Amino acid sequence: MGYKVAVVGATGNVGREMLNILAERQFPVDQIVAVASRRSLGTQVSFGDKTLTTKDLDTFDFSGWDIALFAVGSEATKKYAPLAARAGCLVIDNSSLYRYDPAVPLIVPEVNPEAIKGYAKKMIIANPNCSTAQMVVALKPLHDRARIKRVVVSTYQSVSGSGKDAIDELWNQTKGMYVPGQEVAPSVYPKQIAFNVIPHIDVFLEDGSTKEEWKMVAETKKIVDKSIKVTATCVRVPVFVGHSEAINIEFEEHLDEDEARDILREAPGVMVIDKRESGGYVTPVECVGDYATFISRIRQDSTIDNGINLWCVSDNLRKGAALNAVQIAELYGREILKKG
Repeated sequence: MGYKVAVVGATGNVGREMLNILAERQFPVDQIVAVASRRSLGTQVSFGDKTLTTKDLDTFDFSGWDIALFAVGSEATKKYAPLAARAGCLVIDNSSLYRYDPAVPLIVPEVNPEAIKGYAKKMIIANPNCSTAQMVVALKPLHDRARIKRVVVSTYQSVSGSGKDAIDELWNQTKGMYVPGQEVAPSVYPKQIAFNVIPHIDVFLEDGSTKEEWKMVAETKKIVDKSIKVTATCVRVPVFVGHSEAINIEFEEHLDEDEARDILREAPGVMVIDKRESGGYVTPVECVGDYATFISRIRQDSTIDNGINLWCVSDNLRKGAALNAVQIAELYGREILKKG
């Protein structure tokens, strides 16, 4: 049995990646459609060896479609996701619009697959923030063993998390550094991103944190355990694809670094590459195009009683967005549609 699947926002970075991953994972598709805004109407995108011509989101009828993967901004999602849901089509939304709605499941399939049962309240499932998704894949198996009290995370997030314009800005600024008179002023970001790091992602909140940092706190609590304390510093770095995170974890009980390493080696979605030698760790360049969340630099934190440090890297366009959405669709098909 196959499903009728719509990819909404199919011409963007994440939408194209959704189509790639659906094809790569041989998702059981009977019919697939690429949907985009009117300005992208008629644009062609690839699905495996097929070429799809985009349909107009404004006039698209979701009746009879099983699953819609949304990769558009919150404003468009606010308008069109309820229309799809009312037509009986499950919406898997990559925007932040529904993540904090108590009636909408926020799912990372390796972490909280049981939450899929809550889909029926609104026919909408939320995909978490890219920085949260990879972190909770690493946290959950350790939490199950030793109960996490507190997480301190610093992120090193690639520009692809801001979209195509940000990728272009990094590329053009980098080229402009070497050609006198062709310097490129910041547009997407408040400061130069080439050869620089910017400790500012999303808007600032009253307490001095940014919304990206707040997202990591709120989403970790919703996905893993509301009792976990999280503090985050989110930083944009001059990397095209791949988010990295330095994570410090404090547990309720002692967890030896060797046991932590063994637990993570067996964890779904995780690949441990942790050799204590030059190059014995994973960097963003090496994770691009891969499904896994890579963990390196696992070591005891001697400054607290029950602490572990680790380095976490993942392709943010995949696990942080498109892959996780497709995995939710697989889970929905397996647990709900087939059983229904």
